[in-house]
Amino acid sequence: ALKRYGADVRLVLPLYTAVRHGEFALKPLIRDLEVPLGGRTLGAGVMRTRTRSGVPVYLIEREDLYERPGLYGDRRGDYYDNLERFSFFSHAALRLAEKIDFRPHIVHCHDWQTGLAPALIKGPYRNSPAVGGAATVFTIHNIGYQGLFPADRLFVTGLSEGDVFHPDGLEYWGDFSLLKSGIVYSEAITTVSPTYAREVRTREYGRGMEGVLEKRRNHLHGILNGVDYSVWNPAKDPYLPARFSPKRLSGKAICKKALIHEMGLDASLFDKPLLGMITRLNVQKGLDLLLQTLGSLRALDAGLVVLGVGDPGIEKSLLRLAKRRAGRMGVRIGFDEPLAHRIMAGADALLVPSRYEPCGLTQLYALKYGTVPIVRATGGLNDTIVSYNPKSGEGNGFKFDAYEARAFTGAIRSALRLFQEKKQWAAIGKNGMAADFSWKKSARRYMDLYRSLAKQPL
Repeated sequence: ALKRYGADVRLVLPLYTAVRHGEFALKPLIRDLEVPLGGRTLGAGVMRTRTRSGVPVYLIEREDLYERPGLYGDRRGDYYDNLERFSFFSHAALRLAEKIDFRPHIVHCHDWQTGLAPALIKGPYRNSPAVGGAATVFTIHNIGYQGLFPADRLFVTGLSEGDVFHPDGLEYWGDFSLLKSGIVYSEAITTVSPTYAREVRTREYGRGMEGVLEKRRNHLHGILNGVDYSVWNPAKDPYLPARFSPKRLSGKAICKKALIHEMGLDASLFDKPLLGMITRLNVQKGLDLLLQTLGSLRALDAGLVVLGVGDPGIEKSLLRLAKRRAGRMGVRIGFDEPLAHRIMAGADALLVPSRYEPCGLTQLYALKYGTVPIVRATGGLNDTIVSYNPKSGEGNGFKFDAYEARAFTGAIRSALRLFQEKKQWAAIGKNGMAADFSWKKSARRYMDLYRSLAKQPL
């Protein structure tokens, strides 16, 4: 999207196992890039590929750091050497710019894994001919992940303790935080929705960073994430048994019937509300509320399909309940993108009862598929879902405020009452399908931000 506005965008990522074995045409670019790490210099390879739209992607190759099943950890927790992995990556990205003589106006960093880069640009790389003059933008996708490490490991980063280990720098309650590094050393900070930009400055949602963000509030911007409609579009979706659009909705009924069969549910659910949930299975996503409301769902005579992976205790609870409610509740544990598309198309409504939600994408996908979102009014859910008003016919879903099972159940009841009113239910779905949450508008806002920060004209 940025490229369409004329930006020369280059993307740098670690060469993760999932990327190495993905369907990408990888070509060697650099065999031995010298990268500092904790007083030593190590070698890295750099592979190159392109996105479908032609954006160059550089992949930092170091098998002992990135050739692993997970990105940041496994079920036992974070990888023990994440500080080394992402310090190395931040240095490698900046060294790569020097090596290929690319002089960016802006270095845009995402989450704690790249939070070190703004501090490096202000410190060891301040005189770099490639990146020394670059402004930095730091995007917080989820403030709950802060990149916290013990103070005695600061040397790994290549930063001087005297320069950065203080309350206005990386220091955080005796440790240091790479998320805080991104916040305090970047020219601008963004979150992935306007509401989340306000929430992270409060004690309830700031996770201890609210004071730092309040101090930098004049540099904090909330810019909503977008959807790639070339991937999430029921009129073109290759994973669906039938495709559909606002003008030709018959395919959605076919998708519902096929989903009921695929999940082993009772065929009678075809004429009843079928609710879907596609999510990480953890408390942040409201799974505790879901477990508390399942009894009410049975009383409402609705079916439920859940797809996700996460907390082992939640997984076991859902599987146990699905077994007890066979025919009415289907649960699939794991990551299954084709099934996610089929649930999105076949469900009547999507449940997103998150405790907090920086942006949320599933509710945006649901809108495009005519599936009505039932969400908690937090973060990007609050920015994108408008409660349906039967009198005016305006709105695209249902919202509740309090993080309580009673409030969640009430929103579901409100939605299912209108499910019986077929014309109104169809109107809600069409309102959602008409919405445009593509990257076009958000990319323009990023371009405006970049121009305001660039030290040379873009």
